[in-house]
Amino acid sequence: MTINPKEVAVPVLQSYLQGIIAPRPIAFASTVDKEGNVNLTPFSFFNLFSSNPPIVVFSPSRRVRDGSVKHSLENVIEVPEVVINVVNYAIVQQASLASTEYPKGVDEFVKSGLTSLKSVLIKPPRVGESPASMECSVKQVIPLGDKGGAGNLVICEVLLIHISEDILNDNQKVDPFKLDAVARMGEDWYCRAHGDAIFKVPKPLMKFGIGVDQIPERIRNSNVLTGNDLGMLGNIERLPDNTSVDEFKKNDLVKVAFRGGTTALHKLAHELLKNGEVENAWKVLLISLRS
Repeated sequence: MTINPKEVAVPVLQSYLQGIIAPRPIAFASTVDKEGNVNLTPFSFFNLFSSNPPIVVFSPSRRVRDGSVKHSLENVIEVPEVVINVVNYAIVQQASLASTEYPKGVDEFVKSGLTSLKSVLIKPPRVGESPASMECSVKQVIPLGDKGGAGNLVICEVLLIHISEDILNDNQKVDPFKLDAVARMGEDWYCRAHGDAIFKVPKPLMKFGIGVDQIPERIRNSNVLTGNDLGMLGNIERLPDNTSVDEFKKNDLVKVAFRGGTTALHKLAHELLKNGEVENAWKVLLISLRS
């Protein structure tokens, strides 16, 4: 399927965009108007864009049906401050409830049953149940259009961060398993960063992997190894030496696989890669080249 954005209705285009650009983190934004009325609304057009200065951006889009603007946008123009609260699984239903289009002046803290806590540096309150909240000043609002579906980039500088100690590990870093974050998918779907959904991919920051192009062709064209397998194999700096490969050939699992030929050895390497044993997987694959 190929879609030209100019040839489909906005709701259809939006559905496809939100379906494929996912998961999207959620900015649970609390704002106030010039009279002090509080608004609390989740936005999934949101992300971190700079650490120095610390800048986050969210976008309250115009309503597709009539092009009208949301109360959060009106508020940050009147009072250029916002608290960006993190949404985790424990409050996702309440955050969704707060997205209801209540009339202006209705306090979504009250409607959602969430606790309003006074901020330290800015007027809008923060969500007491949120695992982390950022007090922000609004530096700029950039409208992207004047029709339904048009976004408005709200560029925010983070002034103060509140983090619950319940989500920290022993090194005082955020533990993703304790955070239990949720994100938006398309339509009514969400996803949860929890359990097996969380995994590590080592960043090649201080080293140069050999690259997939340097993997021997017989391995690169394997019917067993996946693209992810090849990516892991290509991220190694240097191949194991012959001595370590010969020693690993004495491993009982390798002996059994060796009798099964190349396919069996590649399957063993695949299982080792699933467990993060990249060097051992390479040893098995180098042994397979000798079979």
